[in-house]
Amino acid sequence: MTDQAQRSESDIPGKPTSASRTTLSHIMTHSDTNLLGTVHGGVIMKLVDDAAGAVAGRHSGGPAVTASMDEMVFLEPVRVGDLVHVKAQVNWTGRSSMEVGVRVLAERWNESTPATQVGSAYLVFAAVDADGKPRPVPQVLPETERDKRRYQEAQIRRTHRLARRRAIKELRERRAAEGYED
Repeated sequence: MTDQAQRSESDIPGKPTSASRTTLSHIMTHSDTNLLGTVHGGVIMKLVDDAAGAVAGRHSGGPAVTASMDEMVFLEPVRVGDLVHVKAQVNWTGRSSMEVGVRVLAERWNESTPATQVGSAYLVFAAVDADGKPRPVPQVLPETERDKRRYQEAQIRRTHRLARRRAIKELRERRAAEGYED
């Protein structure tokens, strides 16, 4: 990396967590259902990816692509008529990557009861330039104790992702050296 590139990366001012936090809301209809009559998990996953993508783009100031999705957890079924709120924020940033945390809440469209958490996920996005190459992102600046906890937890998840990737690569190399084909 050139001195100019290093200098321009460090000159990018950090952004607070609240600068890109967003909520996407959508009412679930019959076209969103699976064979069991509840909302298809893939519909929820698309909403999660959409909200996370908006947050990543806002934080990085340009295009960002989904690199991975970790720990998509479905806690409760979502039903037709539920108003789903997908809340997303940047938890952690690297040089060109960002972890976005997402909480999914649902409430009945015609009731004034509190929303219930029905899912959560962590996604990693990579900021890219016009040629699809990684580009630097601003450092995220946690503002609250909750933001700080999420930042620390994201660092742990990143360490685990990298260790898992390294272990799989080593296993495949070892098997290839032993003559096994995959």
